[in-house]
Amino acid sequence: MRTVTFLLIDQMLATGTVLPLEMLRGAESRARVEGEGPAMRLVTTSQDGKPVTTSSGFSFTPDAPLANTPDSDLIYIPALWRNPRPALKRSGPLLKWLRDQAEAGAAISAVGTGVCFLAEAGLLDGKPATTHWHYFERFATDYPQIKLKRQYFITRADKLFCAASVNALADVTVYLIRQLYGPAVASHVERNFSHEIRRPFEEIAYSEGAVQLHPDEDIIQAQTWLKEHCSEDIRLSTVAKRFEMSVRSFNRRFKLATGQTPLQYLQNVRVDMARELLQSTNLSVNEIAEKVGYQDMGHFTALFKKFLSTTPSEYRTTVRAKLFRVDT
Repeated sequence: MRTVTFLLIDQMLATGTVLPLEMLRGAESRARVEGEGPAMRLVTTSQDGKPVTTSSGFSFTPDAPLANTPDSDLIYIPALWRNPRPALKRSGPLLKWLRDQAEAGAAISAVGTGVCFLAEAGLLDGKPATTHWHYFERFATDYPQIKLKRQYFITRADKLFCAASVNALADVTVYLIRQLYGPAVASHVERNFSHEIRRPFEEIAYSEGAVQLHPDEDIIQAQTWLKEHCSEDIRLSTVAKRFEMSVRSFNRRFKLATGQTPLQYLQNVRVDMARELLQSTNLSVNEIAEKVGYQDMGHFTALFKKFLSTTPSEYRTTVRAKLFRVDT
């Protein structure tokens, strides 16, 4: 059971909570159909347990006060309308709770001015961050110790995710769903919530340090090598030898570090590359299959469908479709 907690704060923008909540609920529902992934408990909380009023006047009643909220695997912090400073001054217990949760290993995602809560808690000191463009100057003045990345809509520092906008928050959420449930469920959610062409999280986010969240440096180097050479004919026995391991040891260490076998990881990398080419180029499906290392078109199509629950041609049609058609 994974616990996802949504913080409710007076004068918050409701989309920063409702959108990821609905996306995660959709992911869990899809995963249940496919019989994969952990169950998910979605919890809403406010500092004192009392209802909060959003910037648009709607009232949200939390499931529990902060003091009774269970430890979380993932936390969402919404944006506030206009100046967040008054809310920050009243948020001593919330800031301590965020520090405690981060120390316990929770991932935390904040959007827009909600990033200020991470900053005020000291969690972003010396780390990259972004926020809503309108608040750049004040953020830079208040938190000079934080590396503000104005040109990025998403930043990531270990398990801390900052999104500058709601659209960027959707990209973060798709990425997190992928970590929880795999690429097929993430693709299903992405295609249902956003039909326009979107670039992969790894291409649009500023990530500090190694992308891989495990300590095995040899396997990190192996992952990097596999990504750089994924279009080639790769024999995993040769890769193992390159990193001075037996095939058995390489498989064991790779699975222990990443949760995947080297072959599964390579397939993931190739499908991701194919997905990007389907979105952004006019190459034929056959040409794309060859570019990502597959000469057998049938094998490539079957693998793509296994990972994303759709064929390459169907995927291209979906991501390029218009939401509305005007007949003239």
